[in-house]
Amino acid sequence: MMKEISLKPYLRAGRLEAGCDEAGRGPLAGPVYAASVILPEDFHHPLLNDSKQMTEAARDTLRPIIEKEAIAWAVESVSPEEIDKLNILWASVTGMQRAVLRLDPPPEFLLIDGNKFRPFGRFGFKDYTTVVHGDATYASIAAASVLAKTYRDEFMRKLAVDYPEYGWERNMGYPTKDHIDAIRRHGLTPWHRKSFHVKQLEPTLF
Repeated sequence: MMKEISLKPYLRAGRLEAGCDEAGRGPLAGPVYAASVILPEDFHHPLLNDSKQMTEAARDTLRPIIEKEAIAWAVESVSPEEIDKLNILWASVTGMQRAVLRLDPPPEFLLIDGNKFRPFGRFGFKDYTTVVHGDATYASIAAASVLAKTYRDEFMRKLAVDYPEYGWERNMGYPTKDHIDAIRRHGLTPWHRKSFHVKQLEPTLF
């Protein structure tokens, strides 16, 4: 049985705070997904946690609950081509920014998972804060992590139908042994991130 953790409902009460997180920074293939979520201050669910610490079943259970009960939510993706151009850090930030811009009503403050972000639009340095392990600290960031993870996994399963050799329905594009072996045998697809150089592949591809 999964241990329930105590997540903070907000940084400061009485304002619309959006939690932002991403999924898919480490894979060799597929987009990076980012989500932004504004939760009611009294939102609570015993399953909610950092999505990496949750079971797939728990994430799938929570996704429709978050979508129904959130004040606002949005999910965006950033393509492998953009990742190769921007690098994965700034591609992740770009995805979070895009998700924030789709929120209605718009947030007054942003809680960002991680330690890197940058001002954009009407959001200056005073309008956001970065939180290391934020997905295990604030409920809104944890909710964003659930949405980003479930939407990305869903997309990778769809891609796996067209590229069955790579096992993306199992590894979600991460550098597992079966994925690396498949790249050795079949080469890179248009969905692979060309800027991600894996040491095990250097003799054959790079």
